Amino acid sequence: MKTIDEHIEKDKAEIENARATGNDGKVRHLEEELKGLEEYKEHHPEDSHDPSPLEVYCDLNPDAVECRVYDD
Repeated sequence: MKTIDEHIEKDKAEIENARATGNDGKVRHLEEELKGLEEYKEHHPEDSHDPSPLEVYCDLNPDAVECRVYDD
């Protein structure tokens, strides 16, 4: 994906396909991913790049150990 909007649209389409095939596990996974992407987009309206899963996680959990940044 090149933009977050493309990724959001792709996830929405995949959710519909997974629902049609009865793949509830995939639906839950994609809905969680979609929720994170939409929240990331709300927090960064000026940024249109497709964030990595780590970027989304750190945006939603800034105090997590994995997201700490140390200055030397």
